[in-house]
Amino acid sequence: MPGFFYPRTATGRASLIPHPPWFYSGDLLTVEYRTDPARVAELLPDPLTLAAEDPGAVALIWADWQSCAQSREELLDPVRAQYKEAFVVVRCGYQGRTYSRCVYIWVDKDFAVARGIHQGYPKKLGSIWQTRPHPFAHAAPQLAPGGRFGATLAAADRRLAETIVTLTGESEHNGFVNGHPMAHHRILPGIERAENGDTESGSRSGDAFVELIESGAAQVEAGQAWQGTVDHLALYESPTEELARLEVHEIIGAYYRQVGVEWNGGRSLQARTRPEPTR
Repeated sequence: MPGFFYPRTATGRASLIPHPPWFYSGDLLTVEYRTDPARVAELLPDPLTLAAEDPGAVALIWADWQSCAQSREELLDPVRAQYKEAFVVVRCGYQGRTYSRCVYIWVDKDFAVARGIHQGYPKKLGSIWQTRPHPFAHAAPQLAPGGRFGATLAAADRRLAETIVTLTGESEHNGFVNGHPMAHHRILPGIERAENGDTESGSRSGDAFVELIESGAAQVEAGQAWQGTVDHLALYESPTEELARLEVHEIIGAYYRQVGVEWNGGRSLQARTRPEPTR
């Protein structure tokens, strides 16, 4: 049936997301810090390993996006185009190469969750806010030294993170943690009940399909990057989240950049399909 994603219908119009390529324009506020590498390692399933250099480096990124597909029709119906997200990136190794990996991510629109399922991003719904720059300073900071930006993240009525950043000057880059191709897993849990009836582990019959993929931008345009000081960064405990386990040990830096991105697929690095059960 027509449609790229669920629901697939007679016309395909109800599909939650359209076919790629997908295009994004947005403002990114990035805070990088170091945590205990063991806390990063526990988020890296086999065959991924810790990055050889600076294995405890973490990037916490807020993004204010406008997005669309090839037709660009979403841009004239902004509720379908605009969304915000906050995501956590670490680095990892696979077959001698360094990758970035998103280990946590929250968005505020369902279509963004669906794109994450396809791309291997572990997206959940959340409430994300960040200060927006504007050329007129009456009620907005400037992209210039002294510009101050705040950002918050909450999910399930609990605040998970907040930061305040002051820009100090231009930068040659936007940080290093989120600077590699992404190594993500696409996972489909099995549907069959475990034969021993044990559902305490949550695994049931295991995963029906697991695929390690590499993906990245097909095209990127980027404005001037700005660096800044982190005046405040806090992570908070929640009964349904584990972001606070990546506790802040040392601040590396902060960055602000406006970007334009095209995403148009990735490639499979390793796939495993669960064998058919023996009858």
